[in-house]
Amino acid sequence: MPLDADLGKTMLQLITSRYDDRHWRKKIEKTLSLSQSGVGDEHQQQIFMYLKLNLKAYKSRRADPDSWILGGYATKEVIDRAKFQPHLVGEGVSADAVAFLGVDPGPEIDEAWWEEMLVAWFGAPEEEALSEEATAEEAPSADPVKDPART
Repeated sequence: MPLDADLGKTMLQLITSRYDDRHWRKKIEKTLSLSQSGVGDEHQQQIFMYLKLNLKAYKSRRADPDSWILGGYATKEVIDRAKFQPHLVGEGVSADAVAFLGVDPGPEIDEAWWEEMLVAWFGAPEEEALSEEATAEEAPSADPVKDPART
């Protein structure tokens, strides 16, 4: 299950406010390398993709991992462009939808929160897939016609 609106908003605030902090740079790069399907809200998903595409540094086609331009003027320019020209982010994105960008989410957002956010990003779909597999395995044995013990 993707991030809900509150968790998504906090994640975007973290990316756009702590990019100059060396401690957070690698974590932000890891977050940007994740799939956009982890963000539930449509407007937040558009913002995430805008940041992901515009903060991607130039790389050759042969380079293995993506690299990011985090820190400094270029990152600030990408964020400011999103705040002051929200139509560049995506269709239907208003100024209110991007107003929170660049605002620090607060001191309670720390490494433990970031780890929990990653679990939320990936955790639920795996649990749903496991429960579907368990249901599929149990269903054939419940059928008395196909149960070899009964024949």
